[in-house]
Amino acid sequence: MLRNSIVCLLCLVFLSSCTQKAKERKMVFRYNQAGGLETLDPAFAKNLSIMWGVHFIFNTLTEVDKELKVTPSLAQSWELSEDGLQYTFHIRRDVYFHDNEAFPGGKGRRMTAYDIQYSFDRLIDPLTASSGAWIFNDRVRSKQPFEAINDSTFLIHLNQPFRPLPEILSMPYCSVVPHEVVRKWGKDFRNHPCGTGPFRFQYWDEGNTLVLHKHPGYWEQDSSGQKLPYLDAVQVSFNDTKATEFLLFLQKKLDFVNGLDGSFKDLVLTKKGTLKPDFQDKIRLKKLVYLNTEYLGILVDKENAKLKGTPLLHPKVRLAINYAIDRNKIVTYFRNGVGIPATTGFIPKGMPGTEKRLATPYEYNPAKALQLLAEAGYPNGKGLAPIILQCPEANVDVCNFVATQLNDIGIPARVQVMQPGLLRQEMSRSQAPFFKAQWIADYPDAETYLAFFYSKFPAPPNYTRFNDPVFDHLYERSLQAEDDATRFHMYAQMDSLISSKAPVVPLFYDEMLHFTQNNISGFEENPLNIIDLKRVKVNK
Repeated sequence: MLRNSIVCLLCLVFLSSCTQKAKERKMVFRYNQAGGLETLDPAFAKNLSIMWGVHFIFNTLTEVDKELKVTPSLAQSWELSEDGLQYTFHIRRDVYFHDNEAFPGGKGRRMTAYDIQYSFDRLIDPLTASSGAWIFNDRVRSKQPFEAINDSTFLIHLNQPFRPLPEILSMPYCSVVPHEVVRKWGKDFRNHPCGTGPFRFQYWDEGNTLVLHKHPGYWEQDSSGQKLPYLDAVQVSFNDTKATEFLLFLQKKLDFVNGLDGSFKDLVLTKKGTLKPDFQDKIRLKKLVYLNTEYLGILVDKENAKLKGTPLLHPKVRLAINYAIDRNKIVTYFRNGVGIPATTGFIPKGMPGTEKRLATPYEYNPAKALQLLAEAGYPNGKGLAPIILQCPEANVDVCNFVATQLNDIGIPARVQVMQPGLLRQEMSRSQAPFFKAQWIADYPDAETYLAFFYSKFPAPPNYTRFNDPVFDHLYERSLQAEDDATRFHMYAQMDSLISSKAPVVPLFYDEMLHFTQNNISGFEENPLNIIDLKRVKVNK
């Protein structure tokens, strides 16, 4: 009896040891989302935290790789009609939704073109109230814009040619969802997501932990034929602050951190944006182009009563502001070398088609700024009414520096700190004459930056209320250009025109900092800051 008990005990210990070793062999990728997570419904993928979660769980027709090239995903291929009004997509036939109780027998069924039609119709349905409905507004025809011909053929019908459509279809908003699961959960689809992506939803303790498991039936393979993803799971925590997040990373409790809290900036980074010697062997840092322009916006609507008497309506005063700011100092001293001084236009460095710029460079030149003020009738700033730069608290140090430099050439400027949400409201109502903001690319085409100045668009995106018939004509022609070279040349002309009129003062083109532990391999990202975990391995 005693012998049998010992044998059982040894078996239990052995099994426990095997179970523990099996757990240890599991590859789990851990990161923190300091800003929290509102939803996992792709129809509301309006910020980066949601975009990441949606990107792991769902697929889109197209994807954007790390070189910003549009590549096939759910669509194997596509073609455009001669008149530019119809895209035909040929859909993969080997893609399956995650298992879900909404399906017969709980088994995930095959995804078809009809699911894509449903997903896009849902996106633009006013009852959905999607924050992403704008991507199709006025671009697709009003009646049956999306059409599934059969299981593997899907059409999009446009009002007018729009060449960046394949880029737009890579946005998380355009993720494909199954109607059965959406209808079962209704608004609670936000925390019961089901897609075709590399990871499937496991559980979400809101405010604490989100866990995703690998989708065993995922369709993609690596070059050797091994099924993706390699990871067994993704675990997301929701600690409130970036400072706590980075401390957990240094303690090896997280595998990845996006960006750096200001309190760690001088500790970890040199003034050139590289790791200091104490950290070079402990962690990895990738500094990459991020399609984001940080800028000062200037309201230029002459009919706006709010602008009565402001010197900001004078083009030469706006040009003087451009020459008065030392962008190199902003990047070096306030950003620790993270970013690229924005001297050559509004479109950020790294955007396809921006290699040949036409915009006049705005180097730091106080003498030139003073000359422009004199030409505007304000020698050394004499007679200038005070201007107020409205900015969110996170940017107050940069804005105070800008105000100091403007005062140095005679432009009386001061800073007003505002809550970000309130400032956005003021910008949208055309009640912010001079403001600090950023413009992050929605998709990898410069049109997303130029739409910012198209006079027929409201605010957003046209926060400055810029209105120029030459610009509008170029913008409309560019959407119908038959080849990229012609389109990109028009983009350069528009960017140059904006620089010459100066409704904005670009400060710097952003860069992203990605920190990973030394045992992480296969981590990829693109300049939109969409991270890809399909090929990630956690090496022991």
